[in-house]
Amino acid sequence: MTDLSPAKSACCATPSGDACCAPEPSSVPWRQVLLTPWTLVVAVPLLVLALDPGEAGPVTLFAFKAFMGTLPYIVAAVLLIAWLKAAGAESTIGRVFEGREVQAIVLAALFGGLAPFCSCQVIPFIAGLLALGAPLPAIMAFWLSSPLIDPPTLLITAAALGWPFAIGKAVFAVGLGLFGGFTVKALVSGGLFSNPLKPITSGGCGCGPSPFKGKPVWRFWREEDRKAVFGTELRINALFLAKWLALAYALEALLVTYVPADLIARAVGGDGVVPIAIAALVGMPAYLNSYVAPPLLSGLVDQGMSPGAAMAFMMAGAVSSIPAMAAVWSLVRPGVFASYLGLGVTGAIASGLIFQLFM
Repeated sequence: MTDLSPAKSACCATPSGDACCAPEPSSVPWRQVLLTPWTLVVAVPLLVLALDPGEAGPVTLFAFKAFMGTLPYIVAAVLLIAWLKAAGAESTIGRVFEGREVQAIVLAALFGGLAPFCSCQVIPFIAGLLALGAPLPAIMAFWLSSPLIDPPTLLITAAALGWPFAIGKAVFAVGLGLFGGFTVKALVSGGLFSNPLKPITSGGCGCGPSPFKGKPVWRFWREEDRKAVFGTELRINALFLAKWLALAYALEALLVTYVPADLIARAVGGDGVVPIAIAALVGMPAYLNSYVAPPLLSGLVDQGMSPGAAMAFMMAGAVSSIPAMAAVWSLVRPGVFASYLGLGVTGAIASGLIFQLFM
C-alpha cells in the first residue's frame, strides 16, 4: 500500500535559526514524486508525441540543444559553489561587499552589459552568488542587465535596427540594472528580503552555510570532512540547477514551436503610450532571443510598429520570458520573484517611453 502519511524530515539550522528540511526519500508521498520538474520534462515530449507526432523530434532536439548549451555554465557554477563551500570561503566573500554595496551595484550593472548570458544561462551564476551570501541588490543589478545586451547582440541589433537602437538598448540595459539594484537596496534597507533564497532540498541538507570557520582552506581535498562537503554540495546543486533549467528549456521549446514570435509581435503594433505598455506585458512571457529579435522587429517597425514598442517588447522578453521565470521561481522566495518581474516590466515600459520620446 502506498504510504500517504506526512513525510519525515532531516533538518539542519540556518544562521537565522530557520530549519532546512529535506524529506526522507522513503517516506515521500507518491504525488510529490510525480509532481517534480523531471516528470514535466519527460511529459512535454510525450505530450507532443501524442498530439503532434511530427513535432516531437524537433521539440525534443531544441530543448536538448538549449540545455547542452547551458551545461558548461551549470558545471562551472556548481564546481565553484562546492569549492567555496568546502573551503569555508563564504565569510571572506561576504566581507568583500561590506561597505561597498553601491560600488557593487554599479559594477554588476556594467558587467552585466558585457556578459554573454541569456536569461536562463545567468541562473547558475545567480544561484551561486545567492548561496555564497552576495548582497541581493548587486545580484539583481546583474540579473536584470545581463540578458539584455552583450557585444554580439549589440552588433546584430545595430545591423538590423541601426546604431541608435543598439546604443539605446545598451544604455537601457545598464540603466535597468542600476534601477533594479538601487530599488532592491532600498527595499532591503526597509527590512525586506532578509532571506531571499529558497531552501534547496535534494535528499539531504544543502541549504545551510559552510560549517567551516576561520581562514579559507583552498586545498580542501586534504581534509576528509571538507571533501565530504564538496561532494554533497556538488551533487545537490547540480541536480537542483539541472532539473529546473531542463524544465525551462522544455517550456521554451513549446513556445518557439507553437507560438510564433512574429504572431506575438504583430499584436503590439501602433503608436502612443498604450502600445508600449502592451508590448512590454506581451513580451514579458514570450520568448524572443536577442539574436532573432532584431531582424524580426526591424520588419515590424517597417510595417508600422513604433520604435518605443519594439524596444519595450525586446527588453521585457529578454529579462522575463516564461523559461526564465520558471528557473527564477525555483531559486528565490515569492517576494524576490515578484520584485524581479515588477522591475523587469517597469524598466521595459520606461525604456520604451524614453526611446520613443527621443526617436
